[in-house]
Amino acid sequence: MSRQKHLRNGEQVISTIYYIEDSKGNPGDTGRLLATNLRLIWYSLVHKKFNLSIGYGRIANMSTKITNSKTRGNCLALYILAIGGNTRFEFLFTDVSGETERKNTPIFQSVFDIYNLYQRTYLYRDLKLRGAILQSGQLIILPQEQVINKVNGVWNLSSDQGNLGSFVVTNIRVVWYADANDTFNISLPYMQIANIRIRESKYGPALVIQTAETGGGYVLGFRIDPIERLTEIYRELISLHTVYTENPNFGIVYTQDMRKPKTDAKYRKDFKVEEFQEIDERQEREINSKLNTYLAEGSLMVGEEKPPREPVYCKELGFAMERIRDGYKLKDLWDVLPQQMIMLEEE
Repeated sequence: MSRQKHLRNGEQVISTIYYIEDSKGNPGDTGRLLATNLRLIWYSLVHKKFNLSIGYGRIANMSTKITNSKTRGNCLALYILAIGGNTRFEFLFTDVSGETERKNTPIFQSVFDIYNLYQRTYLYRDLKLRGAILQSGQLIILPQEQVINKVNGVWNLSSDQGNLGSFVVTNIRVVWYADANDTFNISLPYMQIANIRIRESKYGPALVIQTAETGGGYVLGFRIDPIERLTEIYRELISLHTVYTENPNFGIVYTQDMRKPKTDAKYRKDFKVEEFQEIDERQEREINSKLNTYLAEGSLMVGEEKPPREPVYCKELGFAMERIRDGYKLKDLWDVLPQQMIMLEEE
């Protein structure tokens, strides 16, 4: 097994999709596509060293489309546009099981669901400055988050005069916000903490938290009086950070009622990858991918320039907008989710 397929602490395989070809990178090789709570992994069953890993944070666009093959007929393919630095990467994962032609099965639906969950749970993983994380002076608690301690009278030493505020310590993150202006705040997940220590400052002993490079590489200083309480909070944070590091919570929960049970036994008979938990999802509902396709067709390569389309008045919306490209209607770009999905979310 390649190191790319070794899961980190807290990472779980949520969906396993069988008989998938990496049509751009390894055409002709049948493999499997694994969707974890952090990334997509594809690996070949023919050549064990052929594999790739795509972090959800690098994905710019994702859509499905029908491809045609002389040997396999119509096949459903998952198109992914990923960004790394100034470079664009395109991937095309094709279902070669024959399910597309026989049943029109939404085989890639679980990938869209997990990716959307990842996008909505960034506070579990990313440092956030000046965010809308409080309501009526109270921290908005995330699902699965538990408040461990709240500490008043904590000085943020990021400015010369300091700012007085409050600490909220949870099992997932550390939050500080100013008493005078709660929009002046920071939400710092344990995942982005490099180290925690007590050191001397011009204000006396201070709690110093250094963030990881992925969290901006900040050095954050806080003064807590008296020294006994500072030491107590320091030890508490060290303990919580250690526990979190051993079993991180990335915020993605893909519950049983979101899945369609798989009944076809042919998908199970040859699965022997011991490193991964076997959970397969087939969704009953399709996501409207026309908006993703529209955006993908209009995306530019680095260095390209495209003149803007002329504005036109839209009577449905009541204002002027850029003219929609040929082949699309306003409804295609407005209804991102199927109507039954919207109704479920409103209930």
